[in-house]
Order: sequence, then structure tokens, then C-alpha cells
Amino acid sequence: MKQNILFGNSRRAQSNRSFWLFLLPSLSAFVIFVIVPFFTGIYYSFTNWSGLNTGNESFVGFDNYRQILSDPQFGFSFLQTATYSLLAVVIINIVAFGLALLVTQNTLMKNVYRAGFFLPNLIGGLVLGYIWQFLYNRALIVWFEPSLIAVGETSILGLSIVVTWQYAGYIMMIYIAALQNVPQDLIEAATIDGANAWQRLKAITFPLVAQAFTIALFLTLVTSFKQYDTVVSLTQSGPAMQMPVWFANLYGINPITVQSTEVITYNIYETAFVRFQLGVGQAKAILFFILIGVIGGLQVFFTQKREVEM
Repeated sequence: MKQNILFGNSRRAQSNRSFWLFLLPSLSAFVIFVIVPFFTGIYYSFTNWSGLNTGNESFVGFDNYRQILSDPQFGFSFLQTATYSLLAVVIINIVAFGLALLVTQNTLMKNVYRAGFFLPNLIGGLVLGYIWQFLYNRALIVWFEPSLIAVGETSILGLSIVVTWQYAGYIMMIYIAALQNVPQDLIEAATIDGANAWQRLKAITFPLVAQAFTIALFLTLVTSFKQYDTVVSLTQSGPAMQMPVWFANLYGINPITVQSTEVITYNIYETAFVRFQLGVGQAKAILFFILIGVIGGLQVFFTQKREVEM
């Protein structure tokens, strides 16, 4: 009995060692390339570091954060990011759920349709931006004159359409997985009782796929806030537009010229690597990290609460 216990403990210890040995490479990479830079970045956000290693860096406390909060261009980039994210989240999820409903019906070649709708997700953001830049400025100019991305007031909508085309197929797969788990007996029983398609969708399908909505909304929200590469290739953060009067009044300034698609990520890049204000750029990145965490957490909280109510 004692030998069995000792043998069992020995095997358990060996299993634990094997577990940590297999985990060590990935864990080391995560610590070196994520954890260490993250905390180093927090330190640099309190300095005037320019990234040029001139030796003139000094600790400035919360000056970078105060500068950011009083910067109308950063505030406008947040406004545009929020507007774009709201549009993208709504449009992507509506389109993705509609596509999922379509390809889960008993239709011919539904697997081909699934692959076709998912295919744009495999295109990189930079390539995607250049493709749609050509479409907007050349191929679609017959329907959109002027081009959606050539006017500041419509450029965010143009960007949202591009990202929807790319990302809706991916979110569609999440909804497909959820819809396939909806018991068909309930659908058939509701049909026999006289419920129409909308009634079946509202009373049966929506409640049973509520968890998929939570996941899909979180993914689209975070992805929208982190959008960068498509903006670079599609609009280069332009076109220029006049800051709205009501927004300029919040900062007590006259309306200034701003870039209409300068989202937060692009603003951070420009601050850090164009103006070489890496301390300020890092402070913006920290605020951006907190912002995504808070908004994402609130979204998950309220959608999970809605799951229970449904």
C-alpha cells in the first residue's frame, strides 16, 4: 500500500515536471515579449522619452496624461473610433447573423456559400485596404460620387463597409455553430402552432443563441477599436475635415482641421513614431488599454445579464 502511494506520488511529480517543461517555452516567450514590455511601457509613459536614446530622458510624472486629456486631436480620434466601432459592431453582427441564417437552411451548395462568405477574412488588412481603395475610387464611382472615402463626413461609413466585408464571414461561423445547436423539434412545434418565421426567430432562436451574441459582440467590439492596418492602406487616416463646432467648444477652441479616419491606434502610431514622442505615445497606449478593458468588460456584463433575461 505504501509503495503504491509512493509510486503514485512519483508519477504525479513526473507529470507536473513534464507539464512545466512543455509550458516553459511558451511561458518564457509570453513573459519576454508581452509582460516585460507592458510594464516597461508603463514606466516610459511617465517619462519624456523620445525613443532616440539621447540620454535626456527624465521622469515627468502625470504630465503626459494631462497633455493627452487636453489634446483635442486625441479626443477627436476617440470620437471617430467610437463612431466607427458602433457602426462596425452593428453592421457586422446584423450581416453575419443574416448570412448564418441563410447558410443553415436546407439549400444546395450551402457549404460552398459558407466558404465563400468566410474567404474575405483570409485577406490581410493592408491588402484589403488597397483593394477597396481601388473599388471606391474607380469601380464604384458610378454609384458613389464622390467616393465614400473621399469625403470626411462619409469616410467612417466607407471604412465600416470594408471591415464588414472582411469580418462578417468570421463572425458568421460563430452564429452557425450556435444555430446548429437549436433543437429543430422546437422550431417544428412552433411552426405547427402557427408561429411565423419572425415569431420563431424572436421566441426560440434568439434566446438559444444569446451566448453567441455575447461572444460575437465582444470580438467585433475589440477588433473595431484595434483597427489600424486597413485604415493605413485605405485612407491613410484622411481625408481632412473641419472639427465639429460642438466638439471644439468642449475644448474651448476654434474648430481645427483634423483627419476624419484617424482612429486611436493611428493617433498613437503618429505620436510615437512620426513625432518621436514615445513617452506621450506610450501614455496614450496605456489609456487605450484601459479603455478597451472597461468597454469590453461592460459589454460582456450587460450581454450576459441579457442572456439570463432572455
